Amino acid sequence: MGVTCVTQVPVAEGKSVQQTVEMLTRKLELLGAEKQGTFCVDCETYHTAASTMSNQGQTGKLMYVMHNSEYPLSCFALFENGPCLIADTYFDTLMVKLKGFFQNAKANKIESRGTRYQYCDFLVKVGTVTMGPSARGISVEVEYCPCVIANDCWNLLMEFMQSFMGNHTPGVPSVFGTKHDSIYSPADTVVQYMELFNKIRKQQQVPVAGIR
Repeated sequence: MGVTCVTQVPVAEGKSVQQTVEMLTRKLELLGAEKQGTFCVDCETYHTAASTMSNQGQTGKLMYVMHNSEYPLSCFALFENGPCLIADTYFDTLMVKLKGFFQNAKANKIESRGTRYQYCDFLVKVGTVTMGPSARGISVEVEYCPCVIANDCWNLLMEFMQSFMGNHTPGVPSVFGTKHDSIYSPADTVVQYMELFNKIRKQQQVPVAGIR
């Protein structure tokens, strides 16, 4: 586990989501990156059940339950403006038993799925973000594997991302601001995906050009 940056890449003008993904992966392959299987990160949203709220005008809290194929035995629960809990996969079963307290907003399930690439010490994942049958955007995750301190390798990460993302290279992720010189963890990557998914949900209520 190294230091990871997760970002969104806009759909190229006049292209579909899938065509833009193919353009990105082609650039990676021209650099010499090799395919290393596939990946998936998914997120289900739960909201506080109405029966648990003391005041009728009170707004419910949100909780995001996420899975990352890099950590198949783990489940991540992120509370709105709160901590990230890392549990085993039986946490999903627990959520079913807690349906009197947390209700699953099934229409809000969102995931990113795509191909993993290895290039020297970098692991790159280019994914199509979908909600139901609709393609909503593109995610790019870049991990610098030998390092676990974000401040020590951000410039290197940014330089590599510029080689295939050009003007769409992101700024420093907000999660890095809280890390300083502490060790980067898998939960930090999941937080970045949660922020990305929420951003994509807010950006559009209608799907972008679909997968072809």
